Amino acid sequence: MTQRMNIYKAAPEVYKTVLAFSQAAGQGIDEKLKHLVLLRASQINRCAYCIDMHSKDARHAGDSEERIQLVAAFDEAPEFFSEKERAALALTEAVTVLTDGFVPDEVYNRAAEHFEEKELAQLISLIAAINVWNRLNVTVRTPGGHYKPGQW
Repeated sequence: MTQRMNIYKAAPEVYKTVLAFSQAAGQGIDEKLKHLVLLRASQINRCAYCIDMHSKDARHAGDSEERIQLVAAFDEAPEFFSEKERAALALTEAVTVLTDGFVPDEVYNRAAEHFEEKELAQLISLIAAINVWNRLNVTVRTPGGHYKPGQW
């Protein structure tokens, strides 16, 4: 696939704004959990650039290969993910997919049991932010495979 454009060079103010939003959204979220959430949403959205980035950043942050490989099946691998992480990943899937047009109460309530209100607000914002990045990158076909850990 050929990259259609470098949207970040074509619209640098959009890039700066989305980056600032992403950085604000990620504040206070555990580093390993943050990368797992970003990776899972990117897998769902089939964003090669972001899958590459967040799997490398997860490794760089000290997460295990098993957890990175199993994040797509987090509920079937409870020995690798805490209940809090599984609740966050379930929320990630629900917010990312929105197949029914809403986030089910049971998914939201599951997350709310493990996160205080401010942290939950940060988590929801982080999920929204990665979905923006994914949609931008997938649309313009930003290629994966070239990211260096900690680059951004």
